Amino acid sequence: MTTDKIQIVCEGVELPLIDLSKIANWIEQVAKSHDRIVGPLTYIFCDDEKIIEVNRQFLQHDYYTDIITFDYSRGKRISGDMFISLDTVASNAEMLGVSYESELHRVIIHGVLHLCGIDDKGEGEREIMEGFENKALDMFRAMN
Repeated sequence: MTTDKIQIVCEGVELPLIDLSKIANWIEQVAKSHDRIVGPLTYIFCDDEKIIEVNRQFLQHDYYTDIITFDYSRGKRISGDMFISLDTVASNAEMLGVSYESELHRVIIHGVLHLCGIDDKGEGEREIMEGFENKALDMFRAMN
């Protein structure tokens, strides 16, 4: 599944039901709100086994995660590869009591926000990231 700037690849999982043109428009809006433009983005939807393999190989982390973002951005143009474990998205949605679709959208935009320069590892940064995620999700809901 591809647009002119966004590609979605599935490794060992089925493509979730998403409206790629709507997602692409949303990503463009979010990037613009952070004074960025969208360059090539690739989402690799995968399972937990693939995400832990990527986490171990490239980050030397031995745990499951929902998303790993590889940033190739230059200047204001965001670009990157984002591995998303659909297994972890599903388990997080259940744990948080939200829909799978809502959690998938949160993770999709989480990667974009990283590419826009927002971090979530330092003290207080997680709350800042969550605020930006919520604002972006509100933008998506307003598109309906």
